Amino acid sequence: MPVIIAPPRLLTRDPEPDAKALMFPKRRRVWELSRHLHCSIVGTCLSSAELRHVLAKAGRNVDGMTEHELHGVGVLAAGRNDLEGKLLNKALEKRNRQAVVAFGKATSEPEVLALWRNASQRGEIPGAYWAALTHAAATDALVRIVFGEVHMLSHLVGAANRADIRRLNALEAENAELRAKLERQQRHLGDGLAKRDARISQLTRLLEVQLAQASPTSAAPSLADDTLSNLAADQARRLDAERRRRQALERRIESLRGKLADAEIELGRKTELLDRLQQELRALETCLTQAWASGSDGLPRHASDLTLLYVGGRAGSIPHLRKIAAHASMTLLSHDGGVEERSGLLTGLVARADVVLFPVDCVSHEAAASLKRACRQFSKPFIPLRSSGISSFVTALRQVEPASMPAT
Repeated sequence: MPVIIAPPRLLTRDPEPDAKALMFPKRRRVWELSRHLHCSIVGTCLSSAELRHVLAKAGRNVDGMTEHELHGVGVLAAGRNDLEGKLLNKALEKRNRQAVVAFGKATSEPEVLALWRNASQRGEIPGAYWAALTHAAATDALVRIVFGEVHMLSHLVGAANRADIRRLNALEAENAELRAKLERQQRHLGDGLAKRDARISQLTRLLEVQLAQASPTSAAPSLADDTLSNLAADQARRLDAERRRRQALERRIESLRGKLADAEIELGRKTELLDRLQQELRALETCLTQAWASGSDGLPRHASDLTLLYVGGRAGSIPHLRKIAAHASMTLLSHDGGVEERSGLLTGLVARADVVLFPVDCVSHEAAASLKRACRQFSKPFIPLRSSGISSFVTALRQVEPASMPAT
Protein backbone atom coordinates (compact mmCIF):
# COMPACT_ATOMS: atom_id res chain seq x y z
CA MET A 1 0.00 0.00 0.00
CA PRO A 2 1.60 3.33 -1.02
CA VAL A 3 2.45 5.83 1.68
CA ILE A 4 0.82 9.24 1.14
CA ILE A 5 2.74 12.15 2.65
CA ALA A 6 0.42 14.99 3.60
CA PRO A 7 1.56 18.50 2.62
CA PRO A 8 2.84 20.69 5.48
CA ARG A 9 0.35 22.89 7.30
CA LEU A 10 0.62 26.59 6.49
CA LEU A 11 -1.18 27.72 9.67
CA THR A 12 -0.02 27.06 13.21
CA ARG A 13 -3.34 28.22 14.69
CA ASP A 14 -6.75 27.17 13.30
CA PRO A 15 -9.45 29.81 12.70
CA GLU A 16 -11.95 30.71 15.43
CA PRO A 17 -14.35 27.78 15.96
CA ASP A 18 -17.70 29.57 15.78
CA ALA A 19 -19.42 32.81 14.86
CA LYS A 20 -19.56 33.93 18.49
CA ALA A 21 -15.78 33.83 18.78
CA LEU A 22 -15.48 35.81 15.53
CA MET A 23 -17.15 38.77 17.26
CA PHE A 24 -13.75 39.35 18.88
CA PRO A 25 -11.34 37.79 16.35
CA LYS A 26 -7.64 37.43 17.06
CA ARG A 27 -5.60 37.93 13.92
CA ARG A 28 -2.42 35.89 13.46
CA ARG A 29 1.05 37.33 13.89
CA VAL A 30 3.75 36.66 11.32
CA TRP A 31 5.60 34.09 13.48
CA GLU A 32 2.34 32.11 13.84
CA LEU A 33 2.34 31.44 10.09
CA SER A 34 4.30 28.60 8.48
CA ARG A 35 7.92 29.35 7.57
CA HIS A 36 6.99 28.41 4.00
CA LEU A 37 5.01 31.70 3.81
CA HIS A 38 7.63 34.04 5.28
CA CYS A 39 9.64 34.47 2.07
CA SER A 40 6.61 35.59 0.03
CA ILE A 41 5.30 37.83 2.85
CA VAL A 42 8.60 39.71 3.36
CA GLY A 43 9.21 40.01 -0.39
CA THR A 44 5.64 41.07 -1.25
CA CYS A 45 4.27 43.07 1.67
CA LEU A 46 7.31 45.21 2.61
CA SER A 47 9.71 47.31 0.56
CA SER A 48 13.48 46.88 0.94
CA ALA A 49 13.73 50.32 2.56
CA GLU A 50 11.06 49.45 5.15
CA LEU A 51 12.71 46.10 5.92
CA ARG A 52 16.13 47.77 6.31
CA HIS A 53 14.60 50.31 8.72
CA VAL A 54 12.95 47.56 10.82
CA LEU A 55 16.15 45.53 11.17
CA ALA A 56 18.22 48.61 11.97
CA LYS A 57 15.68 49.61 14.64
CA ALA A 58 16.08 46.16 16.18
CA GLY A 59 19.83 46.79 16.53
CA ARG A 60 21.10 44.80 13.56
CA ASN A 61 23.90 46.26 11.43
CA VAL A 62 22.46 46.37 7.89
CA ASP A 63 25.14 48.58 6.33
CA GLY A 64 26.65 46.90 3.28
CA MET A 65 23.97 44.18 3.06
CA THR A 66 22.80 43.33 -0.46
CA GLU A 67 19.08 43.17 -1.24
CA HIS A 68 19.24 39.36 -1.20
CA GLU A 69 21.06 39.20 2.15
CA LEU A 70 18.65 41.72 3.66
CA HIS A 71 15.69 39.65 2.44
CA GLY A 72 17.16 36.46 3.92
CA VAL A 73 17.63 38.06 7.34
CA GLY A 74 14.05 39.36 7.24
CA VAL A 75 12.65 35.92 6.37
CA LEU A 76 14.47 34.31 9.30
CA ALA A 77 13.31 37.09 11.65
CA ALA A 78 9.69 36.53 10.59
CA GLY A 79 9.71 33.08 12.18
CA ARG A 80 10.84 34.26 15.65
CA ASN A 81 8.77 35.75 18.46
CA ASP A 82 11.51 38.16 19.54
CA LEU A 83 12.27 41.87 19.11
CA GLU A 84 12.97 41.58 15.37
CA GLY A 85 9.87 39.45 14.76
CA LYS A 86 7.62 41.82 16.73
CA LEU A 87 8.97 44.92 14.97
CA LEU A 88 8.55 43.17 11.63
CA ASN A 89 4.92 42.25 12.46
CA LYS A 90 4.26 45.85 13.56
CA ALA A 91 5.71 47.22 10.31
CA LEU A 92 3.56 44.82 8.25
CA GLU A 93 0.44 45.90 10.16
CA LYS A 94 1.23 49.61 9.69
CA ARG A 95 2.21 49.26 6.03
CA ASN A 96 -0.98 47.35 5.13
CA ARG A 97 -3.41 49.00 7.59
CA GLN A 98 -5.96 49.98 4.93
CA ALA A 99 -6.31 46.41 3.65
CA VAL A 100 -6.43 44.99 7.20
CA VAL A 101 -9.35 47.31 8.04
CA ALA A 102 -11.19 46.36 4.83
CA PHE A 103 -10.72 42.61 5.45
CA GLY A 104 -11.75 43.06 9.09
CA LYS A 105 -15.39 43.34 7.95
CA ALA A 106 -15.32 39.71 6.75
CA THR A 107 -16.56 37.07 9.21
CA SER A 108 -16.20 33.86 7.16
CA GLU A 109 -13.80 32.14 4.80
CA PRO A 110 -15.92 32.81 1.64
CA GLU A 111 -16.05 36.51 2.47
CA VAL A 112 -12.27 36.65 2.93
CA LEU A 113 -11.77 34.84 -0.40
CA ALA A 114 -14.17 37.26 -2.16
CA LEU A 115 -12.24 40.27 -0.80
CA TRP A 116 -8.96 38.67 -1.97
CA ARG A 117 -10.36 38.11 -5.47
CA ASN A 118 -11.50 41.74 -5.76
CA ALA A 119 -8.17 43.12 -4.52
CA SER A 120 -6.24 40.79 -6.85
CA GLN A 121 -8.22 41.98 -9.88
CA ARG A 122 -7.44 45.60 -8.95
CA GLY A 123 -3.73 44.77 -8.61
CA GLU A 124 -3.70 45.59 -4.87
CA ILE A 125 -1.72 42.47 -3.99
CA PRO A 126 0.62 43.34 -1.04
CA GLY A 127 -1.93 44.61 1.50
CA ALA A 128 -4.59 42.05 0.56
CA TYR A 129 -2.04 39.21 0.81
CA TRP A 130 -1.07 40.15 4.36
CA ALA A 131 -4.68 40.77 5.44
CA ALA A 132 -5.90 37.44 4.01
CA LEU A 133 -3.13 35.27 5.52
CA THR A 134 -3.52 36.76 9.01
CA HIS A 135 -7.34 36.90 9.08
CA ALA A 136 -8.96 34.99 11.94
CA ALA A 137 -11.33 33.18 9.55
CA ALA A 138 -8.59 32.05 7.12
CA THR A 139 -8.21 28.27 6.89
CA ASP A 140 -5.28 26.23 5.64
CA ALA A 141 -7.11 25.64 2.34
CA LEU A 142 -7.71 29.38 1.83
CA VAL A 143 -4.07 30.21 2.63
CA ARG A 144 -2.91 27.65 0.05
CA ILE A 145 -5.13 29.27 -2.63
CA VAL A 146 -3.86 32.79 -1.89
CA PHE A 147 -0.22 31.65 -1.60
CA GLY A 148 -0.44 29.71 -4.88
CA GLU A 149 -1.79 32.71 -6.80
CA VAL A 150 0.94 35.03 -5.46
CA HIS A 151 3.58 32.37 -6.22
CA MET A 152 2.45 32.06 -9.86
CA LEU A 153 2.28 35.86 -10.14
CA SER A 154 5.99 36.01 -9.24
CA HIS A 155 6.72 33.65 -12.15
CA LEU A 156 4.79 35.90 -14.54
CA VAL A 157 6.79 38.91 -13.32
CA GLY A 158 10.05 37.06 -13.93
CA ALA A 159 8.97 36.11 -17.46
CA ALA A 160 8.34 39.79 -18.24
CA ASN A 161 11.99 40.79 -17.59
CA ARG A 162 12.95 40.79 -21.25
CA ALA A 163 10.06 43.05 -22.17
CA ASP A 164 11.01 45.33 -19.26
CA ILE A 165 14.56 45.70 -20.60
CA ARG A 166 13.25 46.68 -24.04
CA ARG A 167 10.86 49.20 -22.51
CA LEU A 168 13.61 50.66 -20.31
CA ASN A 169 15.90 51.11 -23.30
CA ALA A 170 13.12 52.85 -25.22
CA LEU A 171 12.31 55.01 -22.19
CA GLU A 172 15.96 56.04 -21.81
CA ALA A 173 16.15 57.08 -25.47
CA GLU A 174 12.87 58.99 -25.18
CA ASN A 175 14.02 60.74 -22.00
CA ALA A 176 17.29 61.80 -23.66
CA GLU A 177 15.39 63.21 -26.62
CA LEU A 178 12.93 65.07 -24.35
CA ARG A 179 15.77 66.46 -22.26
CA ALA A 180 17.53 67.85 -25.34
CA LYS A 181 14.24 69.31 -26.63
CA LEU A 182 13.43 70.97 -23.30
CA GLU A 183 16.92 72.44 -23.05
CA ARG A 184 16.51 73.97 -26.52
CA GLN A 185 13.10 75.36 -25.56
CA GLN A 186 14.48 76.75 -22.32
CA ARG A 187 17.32 78.54 -24.14
CA HIS A 188 14.85 79.92 -26.70
CA LEU A 189 12.48 81.06 -23.93
CA GLY A 190 15.33 82.72 -22.04
CA ASP A 191 16.43 84.64 -25.14
CA GLY A 192 12.83 85.74 -25.81
CA LEU A 193 12.32 86.91 -22.24
CA ALA A 194 15.57 88.87 -22.30
CA LYS A 195 14.48 90.67 -25.50
CA ARG A 196 11.04 91.42 -24.06
CA ASP A 197 12.53 92.75 -20.82
CA ALA A 198 14.79 95.06 -22.79
CA ARG A 199 11.84 96.24 -24.91
CA ILE A 200 9.69 96.92 -21.83
CA SER A 201 12.52 98.88 -20.21
CA GLN A 202 12.91 100.95 -23.38
CA LEU A 203 9.18 101.67 -23.55
CA THR A 204 9.06 102.50 -19.83
CA ARG A 205 11.84 105.08 -20.22
CA LEU A 206 10.07 106.57 -23.24
CA LEU A 207 6.82 106.78 -21.28
CA GLU A 208 8.57 108.52 -18.39
CA VAL A 209 10.06 111.08 -20.79
CA GLN A 210 6.66 111.71 -22.40
CA LEU A 211 4.97 112.14 -19.03
CA ALA A 212 7.70 114.54 -17.86
CA GLN A 213 7.26 116.68 -20.99
CA ALA A 214 3.45 116.76 -20.72
CA SER A 215 1.81 119.94 -19.34
CA PRO A 216 0.88 119.51 -15.64
CA THR A 217 -2.38 121.42 -16.28
CA SER A 218 -3.47 119.09 -19.05
CA ALA A 219 -6.91 117.65 -18.24
CA ALA A 220 -6.46 114.41 -20.18
CA PRO A 221 -3.44 112.39 -21.30
CA SER A 222 -2.32 112.74 -24.87
CA LEU A 223 -2.85 110.07 -27.52
CA ALA A 224 0.84 109.17 -27.28
CA ASP A 225 0.54 108.65 -23.54
CA ASP A 226 -2.44 106.33 -24.00
CA THR A 227 -0.64 104.37 -26.68
CA LEU A 228 2.48 103.95 -24.60
CA SER A 229 0.48 102.97 -21.50
CA ASN A 230 -1.51 100.35 -23.41
CA LEU A 231 1.63 99.01 -25.03
CA ALA A 232 3.41 98.73 -21.69
CA ALA A 233 0.41 96.96 -20.13
CA ASP A 234 0.24 94.54 -23.05
CA GLN A 235 3.95 93.76 -22.78
CA ALA A 236 3.57 93.20 -19.02
CA ARG A 237 0.72 90.72 -19.62
CA ARG A 238 2.75 88.88 -22.24
CA LEU A 239 5.74 88.77 -19.90
CA ASP A 240 3.61 87.31 -17.10
CA ALA A 241 2.23 84.66 -19.46
CA GLU A 242 5.74 83.73 -20.60
CA ARG A 243 6.88 83.46 -16.98
CA ARG A 244 4.02 81.07 -16.15
CA ARG A 245 4.83 79.03 -19.25
CA ARG A 246 8.48 78.89 -18.21
CA GLN A 247 7.56 77.73 -14.69
CA ALA A 248 5.38 74.97 -16.15
CA LEU A 249 8.25 73.86 -18.39
CA GLU A 250 10.66 73.83 -15.42
CA ARG A 251 8.24 71.65 -13.41
CA ARG A 252 7.97 69.28 -16.35
CA ILE A 253 11.78 69.15 -16.62
CA GLU A 254 12.05 68.21 -12.91
CA SER A 255 9.41 65.50 -13.35
CA LEU A 256 11.24 64.06 -16.35
CA ARG A 257 14.54 64.15 -14.48
CA GLY A 258 12.97 62.09 -11.69
CA LYS A 259 11.63 59.56 -14.20
CA LEU A 260 15.03 59.44 -15.90
CA ALA A 261 16.78 58.76 -12.58
CA ASP A 262 14.36 55.90 -11.82
CA ALA A 263 14.85 54.51 -15.31
CA GLU A 264 18.65 54.66 -14.96
CA ILE A 265 18.49 52.74 -11.65
CA GLU A 266 16.25 50.07 -13.19
CA LEU A 267 18.45 49.94 -16.29
CA GLY A 268 21.48 49.35 -14.05
CA ARG A 269 19.80 46.36 -12.42
CA LYS A 270 18.77 44.94 -15.79
CA THR A 271 22.27 45.53 -17.18
CA GLU A 272 23.80 43.62 -14.25
CA LEU A 273 21.45 40.70 -14.93
CA LEU A 274 22.26 40.87 -18.65
CA ASP A 275 26.01 40.74 -17.88
CA ARG A 276 25.54 37.58 -15.81
CA LEU A 277 23.47 35.96 -18.57
CA GLN A 278 26.08 36.88 -21.19
CA GLN A 279 28.82 35.42 -18.98
CA GLU A 280 26.93 32.12 -18.78
CA LEU A 281 26.32 32.19 -22.53
CA ARG A 282 30.04 32.74 -23.23
CA ALA A 283 30.90 29.80 -20.96
CA LEU A 284 28.50 27.53 -22.85
CA GLU A 285 29.79 28.76 -26.23
CA THR A 286 33.36 28.06 -25.12
CA CYS A 287 32.43 24.52 -24.08
CA LEU A 288 30.68 23.86 -27.39
CA THR A 289 33.51 25.37 -29.44
CA GLN A 290 36.15 23.26 -27.70
CA ALA A 291 33.97 20.18 -28.02
CA TRP A 292 33.60 20.65 -31.79
CA ALA A 293 37.29 21.41 -32.25
CA SER A 294 38.76 18.62 -30.13
CA GLY A 295 36.00 16.06 -29.87
CA SER A 296 35.89 16.52 -26.07
CA ASP A 297 33.13 18.05 -23.97
CA GLY A 298 35.00 21.37 -23.48
CA LEU A 299 34.77 21.27 -19.68
CA PRO A 300 37.78 22.06 -17.41
CA ARG A 301 39.96 19.19 -16.14
CA HIS A 302 41.87 19.12 -12.88
CA ALA A 303 44.83 16.96 -11.95
CA SER A 304 43.19 15.85 -8.74
CA ASP A 305 39.52 14.93 -8.70
CA LEU A 306 37.36 17.49 -6.93
CA THR A 307 34.27 16.70 -4.91
CA LEU A 308 31.44 19.22 -5.35
CA LEU A 309 28.36 19.56 -3.13
CA TYR A 310 25.21 20.90 -4.84
CA VAL A 311 22.48 22.00 -2.38
CA GLY A 312 18.92 22.77 -3.55
CA GLY A 313 17.90 22.87 -7.19
CA ARG A 314 15.36 20.69 -8.96
CA ALA A 315 15.42 16.94 -8.47
CA GLY A 316 14.99 16.22 -12.19
CA SER A 317 18.16 18.11 -13.16
CA ILE A 318 20.52 16.51 -10.59
CA PRO A 319 21.36 13.44 -12.79
CA HIS A 320 22.30 15.75 -15.68
CA LEU A 321 24.49 17.91 -13.44
CA ARG A 322 26.17 14.79 -12.06
CA LYS A 323 27.03 13.63 -15.62
CA ILE A 324 28.45 17.05 -16.50
CA ALA A 325 30.60 17.02 -13.34
CA ALA A 326 31.80 13.48 -14.16
CA HIS A 327 32.91 14.63 -17.65
CA ALA A 328 34.96 17.33 -15.91
CA SER A 329 36.63 14.71 -13.66
CA MET A 330 34.66 15.82 -10.64
CA THR A 331 32.38 14.01 -8.19
CA LEU A 332 29.02 15.67 -7.45
CA LEU A 333 27.24 15.19 -4.12
CA SER A 334 23.73 16.58 -3.75
CA HIS A 335 21.23 17.53 -1.07
CA ASP A 336 17.76 19.03 -1.58
CA GLY A 337 18.18 21.58 1.23
CA GLY A 338 15.79 19.90 3.65
CA VAL A 339 12.69 19.37 1.47
CA GLU A 340 12.74 15.58 1.73
CA GLU A 341 16.26 14.83 2.97
CA ARG A 342 17.24 15.60 6.56
CA SER A 343 18.94 18.97 6.99
CA GLY A 344 21.23 17.42 9.60
CA LEU A 345 23.11 15.62 6.81
CA LEU A 346 24.38 18.93 5.38
CA THR A 347 27.25 19.32 7.84
CA GLY A 348 28.71 15.91 7.00
CA LEU A 349 28.39 16.54 3.25
CA VAL A 350 30.12 19.94 3.54
CA ALA A 351 33.03 18.25 5.36
CA ARG A 352 33.43 15.76 2.45
CA ALA A 353 33.23 18.40 -0.34
CA ASP A 354 35.97 20.60 -1.79
CA VAL A 355 33.59 23.27 -3.13
CA VAL A 356 29.91 23.93 -2.32
CA LEU A 357 27.40 25.22 -4.89
CA PHE A 358 23.79 26.31 -4.41
CA PRO A 359 21.26 28.09 -6.73
CA VAL A 360 19.82 31.16 -5.01
CA ASP A 361 16.49 30.81 -6.82
CA CYS A 362 15.83 27.22 -5.68
CA VAL A 363 17.01 26.81 -2.08
CA SER A 364 15.34 27.88 1.16
CA HIS A 365 16.76 30.81 3.13
CA GLU A 366 17.14 28.59 6.18
CA ALA A 367 19.16 26.01 4.23
CA ALA A 368 21.35 28.74 2.66
CA ALA A 369 22.13 30.27 6.06
CA SER A 370 22.94 26.85 7.58
CA LEU A 371 25.10 25.99 4.57
CA LYS A 372 27.15 29.20 4.84
CA ARG A 373 27.80 28.58 8.53
CA ALA A 374 29.01 25.05 7.82
CA CYS A 375 31.30 26.27 5.01
CA ARG A 376 32.90 28.83 7.30
CA GLN A 377 33.29 26.21 10.02
CA PHE A 378 35.19 23.81 7.71
CA SER A 379 36.89 26.61 5.67
CA LYS A 380 35.23 25.40 2.47
CA PRO A 381 34.57 27.81 -0.43
CA PHE A 382 31.01 28.17 -1.70
CA ILE A 383 29.64 29.62 -4.96
CA PRO A 384 26.07 31.01 -5.12
CA LEU A 385 24.60 30.25 -8.57
CA ARG A 386 22.24 32.68 -10.31
CA SER A 387 19.73 29.93 -11.10
CA SER A 388 19.25 26.18 -11.01
CA GLY A 389 19.80 25.92 -14.78
CA ILE A 390 22.59 23.97 -16.44
CA SER A 391 24.21 27.14 -17.83
CA SER A 392 24.85 28.53 -14.33
CA PHE A 393 26.33 25.19 -13.27
CA VAL A 394 28.69 25.02 -16.27
CA THR A 395 29.81 28.62 -15.64
CA ALA A 396 30.62 27.73 -12.03
CA LEU A 397 32.66 24.66 -13.11
CA ARG A 398 34.90 26.95 -15.18
CA GLN A 399 35.45 29.13 -12.08
CA VAL A 400 36.47 26.26 -9.79
CA GLU A 401 40.22 26.42 -9.17
CA PRO A 402 41.23 24.22 -6.18
CA ALA A 403 44.61 25.90 -5.68
CA SER A 404 43.37 29.50 -5.78
CA MET A 405 39.90 29.47 -4.23
CA PRO A 406 39.96 30.67 -0.62
CA ALA A 407 37.12 29.86 1.75
CA THR A 408 34.41 32.51 1.44
